[in-house]
Amino acid sequence: MLQFDTLIIGSGLAGLSLALKLADQQKVAVITKKSLLEGASAWAQGGIAAVLSAEDSLAEHIQDTLIAGAGLCDPATTHYVVEHAKPAIEWLIAQGVPFTRDATTDTGYHLTREGGHSHRRIMHAADATGHAVQDTLASKVLAHPNITLLEHTIAIDLITGHKLGYHDNRCYGAYILNSLSGEVSTIAAHDTILAAGGAGKVYLYTTNPDTATGDGIAMGWRAGCRVANMEFIQFHPTCLYHPHAKSFLISEAVRGEGGLLKLPDGTRFMPAHDERAELAPRDIVARAIDFEMKKRGLDCVYLDISHQPAEFLQAHFPTIYARCLALGIDITQQPIPVVPAAHYTCGGIMTDLAARTDLDHLYAVGETAHTGLHGANRLASNSLLECMVFAEAAARDILAKPRSSFIPLPDWDESRVTDADEQIVISHNWAELRRFMWDYVGIVRTTKRLQRAQHRIRLLHEEINEYYTNFHITADLLELRNLVLSADLIVQSALARHESRGLHYSKDYPAILDQARPTILKH
Repeated sequence: MLQFDTLIIGSGLAGLSLALKLADQQKVAVITKKSLLEGASAWAQGGIAAVLSAEDSLAEHIQDTLIAGAGLCDPATTHYVVEHAKPAIEWLIAQGVPFTRDATTDTGYHLTREGGHSHRRIMHAADATGHAVQDTLASKVLAHPNITLLEHTIAIDLITGHKLGYHDNRCYGAYILNSLSGEVSTIAAHDTILAAGGAGKVYLYTTNPDTATGDGIAMGWRAGCRVANMEFIQFHPTCLYHPHAKSFLISEAVRGEGGLLKLPDGTRFMPAHDERAELAPRDIVARAIDFEMKKRGLDCVYLDISHQPAEFLQAHFPTIYARCLALGIDITQQPIPVVPAAHYTCGGIMTDLAARTDLDHLYAVGETAHTGLHGANRLASNSLLECMVFAEAAARDILAKPRSSFIPLPDWDESRVTDADEQIVISHNWAELRRFMWDYVGIVRTTKRLQRAQHRIRLLHEEINEYYTNFHITADLLELRNLVLSADLIVQSALARHESRGLHYSKDYPAILDQARPTILKH
């Protein structure tokens, strides 16, 4: 049995910053499914929203967040996050994150603007902010003597008092699988943090990395935590449409800097859908693109920023420029073919302002968590901010508590399982799930489509549970198990919402109800 003061499941911005905030006083383990930098945080292009300029105000950032969230943001959480944004940015600067500078501004940094924001308030490192932040923090994590990094390791399940036969409501650690060796280990921890990201891979088209399989949400739910607002899946309007471009995002900032959405004949269409045109919130832009594609039978639409000077584009969007050019698209001369794709899970495991879940000594941070910040639609660049603010809140709460002694935990029991004879069941079920979730639980929904999806999910659930019970576990099986459960939670939540609000649009319930209520699933 391995023992740590704190176990962090996930190595994105939330997990790494929390590890660094604890490690001077604690022994910390960070487990990550692949290598250290393969999560969604490193893929984030846009930046981190914070009020830094004298021309901006906390009240306006709060108001922009509340408007985007379509009445479902928790006001206390929204105030808390926005008010703690500047210290979070200052901490990152102190760690050495190379944000893009601009000597002509009152902040000394270049601030960009994205859809739904009333001001330029996005701190960024060119168009690869997530990578710059993760790179900086990863080097510090690797150098810290109190942080143990376990790569190629996937959490199987949390160890709770209920599972151990105790009459307490506590998390004691987790079982983990080394995906290279197949070895299962037991980790005992005073505190455990779910920081495993979202569930984007439940959909056929997504901007997320392969690691985004809803593991944290599924583990938290199985352990007894409540889950909220899983119907609100944000589809990013502009994912690069190209056969050789897997999951490549075209940042919101391209529209923030003047990019225009066009049909194949060069006609703009966003002004007909919303007065804010290309700078409308993501749900509106994604639905508009989906509408135009379906109406006209298009494979994609086009995002055109070629009217901006080439030097400007190469300086502000070097990653996008280089990736597109490698695929034969010169963004200084040509429009970029784009489609919407699943991007962000707004719901998740319910937490309070200290990132605590329903289980004692279990926390959730980042995309795994539902803090109440995002409501029915996340405002651009509030996600990395949420990671930072709640990592700090969790660290403060953890360090303020007295530590208890470790208790012996049982080993993982593999006495009644055998090796699987065929792996094809897993890959087939994975492909089937992602296809029908895209077709039935996508940008526009109907009750009949949702019920069809639910029926298929139940069949998959039975197959996977039988597989899980009888055969040795693999990383692929664990991910599929978590994806199917995440899909089930999304569909349950969508069926429970009898209105269209934010990211959830139902043809059967096109109106918005007078009162905004979160969808809370509990055992």
